[in-house]
Amino acid sequence: MTESVEQVAEKLGLFARFGLFYRQVTNELTKVVWPTRNQLTTYTSVVLVFVTFIIAVVSLLDLVLTKIVFLVFG
Repeated sequence: MTESVEQVAEKLGLFARFGLFYRQVTNELTKVVWPTRNQLTTYTSVVLVFVTFIIAVVSLLDLVLTKIVFLVFG
C-alpha cells in the first residue's frame, strides 16, 4: 500500500513538514519555463499598452455618462 502525501505529512513533525513543503516547492520551480529578457520586455509592454487603453476607454465612458447625467438632472 502506498500512503498519500497527506498521510505521510500527518506523521511528520512541524519542521519535517516544513522541509517537505520546501522541497516540493523547489522541485516545482525547477519545472517552470522562465521567460527570456526579450520576452519579458515584450509581455510588459503589451500589458502596459492594454492597461493604458482600458483606462482611456473607461475615462471616456465616464466623461460621456457624466455629461448625460448633468444634462438630464441639471
